Amino acid sequence: MLSYNNNDHRSPLHRTGRLALLATASAFAQNAAEWPSKTVRIIVPYPPGGSSDIIARSISQVLSESLKQSVIVENKAGANGNLGADLVAKAEPDGYTMLLCDVGALAISPSVYNKLSFDPSKDLRGMTMLAYSPHLLVVHPSVPVNNLKELVAYSKKNDLNFAVTATGSAPHLAGVALERASGARWQYIPYKGGVTAIQDTVAGQTQVLMNGMLATLPQVQNGKLKVLGVSKSTRMPLIGDVPTIAEQGIAGYESGTWQGVLVPRGTPEAVVQKLNKALITAIRAPEIRSRLAGQGAEVVTMTPAEQDQFFTKERARWASVVTAAKIKLD
Repeated sequence: MLSYNNNDHRSPLHRTGRLALLATASAFAQNAAEWPSKTVRIIVPYPPGGSSDIIARSISQVLSESLKQSVIVENKAGANGNLGADLVAKAEPDGYTMLLCDVGALAISPSVYNKLSFDPSKDLRGMTMLAYSPHLLVVHPSVPVNNLKELVAYSKKNDLNFAVTATGSAPHLAGVALERASGARWQYIPYKGGVTAIQDTVAGQTQVLMNGMLATLPQVQNGKLKVLGVSKSTRMPLIGDVPTIAEQGIAGYESGTWQGVLVPRGTPEAVVQKLNKALITAIRAPEIRSRLAGQGAEVVTMTPAEQDQFFTKERARWASVVTAAKIKLD
């Protein structure tokens, strides 16, 4: 309850400012209590068809039913996901605009780019992780190899083009780490998203690819790509006959695509908690969990604090790879 002390001898300007702050705080609390009262946007900072887009569209209807509001998915691709991330970072912190992206890739951006128009650690906060999809190491069927050892040997005698979803992306750095650890040699060909990187590898314009299992597995299942390894500490039951990269001599090797949701820093805590609960309920819906599992993605959820901690660790982890590979973009 707001009270006013007639014995307060501070200046009228000071008292006015104090009242304005209290009114703003009260308005935020009221808005949080009424949230959501309009359409909620999920910004996917990549082209349609990739892992983040697949998950966003999978949960949007369930999320809409849970929140009793329209939930729309908007693709804002560009600058390796930074265009869409910047849009969300600068959006009103009211819970109506969220970012669904590869959180690991977002953590890499500060190390790769000389200048970013936003600071993901300061301008965004975690909401929850949604799913993890390990990277698959695949080649075009014309490449006469059946495992990592054969690929490394072949790469030393033949020219190979390695498709990367974007310069400085998580799959790119996963390829760099693998190249350095195994002694392989290939030329990196950058694309503007996972879909086009997959398409060109299927067409044979590039010969090697690392990408999230969720978006890549269908091309393996239909025989258009050949899988050599999975970048997880243990084998994936869905493709249990495919050895891990660690099993093939690269001890401790693990990478993957982590889809998660972030919101602008300053979003009211009450809204954060509501949205966290709604997102977790949506991604854990039996039909969604089953569908993702059938495509090689595991449902992984976190509290907002846990996701922030994950982001900090990923940022430190990949910074050393970026430095060693001397990858820098303007």
